[in-house]
Amino acid sequence: MFDNVSALTLARFQFAFTVSFHFIFPAFSIGLASYLSVLEGLWLKTGRDVYLQLFHYWLKIFAIAFGMGVVSGIVMAYQFGSNWSAFSDKAGPVIGPLMAYEVLSAFFLGSGFLGVVLFGLDRVGKKLHFMATCLIAICSPLSTSSRCFPSPCGSRLWPGQRLAPAAIR
Repeated sequence: MFDNVSALTLARFQFAFTVSFHFIFPAFSIGLASYLSVLEGLWLKTGRDVYLQLFHYWLKIFAIAFGMGVVSGIVMAYQFGSNWSAFSDKAGPVIGPLMAYEVLSAFFLGSGFLGVVLFGLDRVGKKLHFMATCLIAICSPLSTSSRCFPSPCGSRLWPGQRLAPAAIR
């Protein structure tokens, strides 16, 4: 079936499939995190149980979307190294710190606070739980700063065809 298709074309199809999931799920979870903060804030302010019920309903969907974003991001990072190794070699000094920043802001902080939000309402109190929900809403958009791959400002193509931050020689 794929006898006449080059390895480059197959790698592009594979990466397109993975990146399409990685664009959908994190974008959905970024918007949903803010909605969850609003719902919990309204519940704390009004005391109406309908806001808490909506919060718990959407929290389950958020957790699944967050998990799918993490999984697709891990696969995408491996594909940078395996399918696009020459690109990673040349642009690694610029892309590496951006990907590390995304992992630290979105994955580590987000997952820590997500654990508090999923399992901590009865354990940590309402105000601390609300703070964790708000911190997820703040941490999630921070990960989008790595989306500047098409034009990484502050980088330069140095002799030897290596892309590096402009201050490093």
